[in-house]
Amino acid sequence: MFSRSLLDELANAAQALAAAGLVTAFGHVSARTAAGTLVITPPRPLGSVTPSDAGFTELAPDTAVLPDGVPREAWIHLALAASCPGIGAVCRAQPRAATAAAAAGLSLRPLHGQGALLGPQVPVFEDPRLVRDVARAEALAEAMGDSVALIMRGNGAVTVGKTVGEAVARMWILEESARLTLAASAAGTPLPLADADQQAWRATGSELMNRIWQHLISAVPRS
Repeated sequence: MFSRSLLDELANAAQALAAAGLVTAFGHVSARTAAGTLVITPPRPLGSVTPSDAGFTELAPDTAVLPDGVPREAWIHLALAASCPGIGAVCRAQPRAATAAAAAGLSLRPLHGQGALLGPQVPVFEDPRLVRDVARAEALAEAMGDSVALIMRGNGAVTVGKTVGEAVARMWILEESARLTLAASAAGTPLPLADADQQAWRATGSELMNRIWQHLISAVPRS
């Protein structure tokens, strides 16, 4: 059985994504347990998820059929977790600017320091259909490779992290990077940071992402 602290973290993530406008009616977050299973949020608006929610579901790595009450795109989480043992959490959301940038054919490259925490360039998964089967989920994982963020053309985005906080912080950074890219493209030609500068920012990644995570959960309305 998964711990209450894990449920607290996932509920915080769900509500933070909703408060930041990164999800609408759809979106889900998962975390890997010490036993190697995944715990995923229920298939309903994330702003309504609480730690005491009965809808959290634990999925085994070798899950062959998704049980009832699980997001149909849970295959994404399973495929990404299987692709890399370092992935401790997966965040699936609908950042509008990132989706718009991909639709405009714009590459997301680091235009500011925090953008460097997503890597040299954010890949795009070109299949716009919902990822509701193993084959499509494995194709998505292959397209993502060793990146920490991926835009799904016409279908939102996915980010990963060692922790839930990292995965959520990266989703926020992805949207901020997309907004900057759209603004810079409207004004001229976006110029990414030099490689050495990107590396310098990545060296501070854990510290900065934790600060962003704390900022996001502090904005969650409390009853």
